[in-house]
Amino acid sequence: MKKFLSASYRFSSSWTGTIIIVLFLIFFVAQSFVIPSGSMKRTQLIGDFLFAKKYSYGIPIPHLPWLEIPLLPDFNGNGHLIEGPRPKREDIVIFRYPKNPKIHYVKRCVAVGGDELIYVNKRLLIHFHEGDAYIKNNYPKEKIVSLRGKLWVENPYMDKYPGIQYVPEGSNIFEVLLQYYAYNKEINMIPVMIDELNAPVYGMGGKEINALYTKVEADHYYMIGDNRDNSNDSRFWGSVPYKLIVGKPWLIYMSLEHRSYDRVFKGGQYGSGKDHAGLKRVCGDVAIDSKECESLWDRQRYTVRWGRVGRRIESIEHEQPIQ
Repeated sequence: MKKFLSASYRFSSSWTGTIIIVLFLIFFVAQSFVIPSGSMKRTQLIGDFLFAKKYSYGIPIPHLPWLEIPLLPDFNGNGHLIEGPRPKREDIVIFRYPKNPKIHYVKRCVAVGGDELIYVNKRLLIHFHEGDAYIKNNYPKEKIVSLRGKLWVENPYMDKYPGIQYVPEGSNIFEVLLQYYAYNKEINMIPVMIDELNAPVYGMGGKEINALYTKVEADHYYMIGDNRDNSNDSRFWGSVPYKLIVGKPWLIYMSLEHRSYDRVFKGGQYGSGKDHAGLKRVCGDVAIDSKECESLWDRQRYTVRWGRVGRRIESIEHEQPIQ
């Protein structure tokens, strides 16, 4: 036993042993990620550095870090060496972007296979595949709506997770989705007219529509950012198959405000990174479009958000967000 422990110590102390151990941890146990966009604000902020549990939903096929080249064939045809439990509704999930699997995304799973969704501006309605009885037994009456002979739950997760928000920082994302559909039909949802739904009516191709509809495929998961007005998510490119599921965020080990004033003021695609509320918090009564505000922002740039460091995602997502 002593010889084994001594040999193990010598191996782990060598460069070769250290590299093998680190790669084993990255491939199968935990991996570091950084939040690059504002789609999960305010639950997770741009500049949050976090560890993810790679084993939460089985063991995914290991990929070479940074190059994202798979090191083993997909023997099971589901992207995992060992199949595991599937993502549940409400889980925050790390997955590979369906249009470019080399890129990782972090979103909240809002629906699973068989669930139906209706989306209108600032309203997400879900008919869970378990049926009306399940909905009545699990959700309060004030959140339940009857449409097309079925029961739907309106914004089912907002009361439970304070970070979920509808705060537009760019264009109206519902209208952006309609424009995408009108021009190239590359969104996941279908425009529909639901007479019982109290929502603004739009004209499209000679037809009236007031909502977007979709149904989630089997063994797929519908991912939407908590920052719902500023998120590039399943509403645009569809649900995520199990084979692209990577893991679950676990712990924030560093949180750094690194955005430039220009990025915070103007933002990027879908308003990503735009944060006028953040500017107002820093600049107070000073106009956010002034040089004085830019100077104040630059002065506090690269500060550490100590209140978020060392926090587990499963606990922080239930609290009022720490900016």
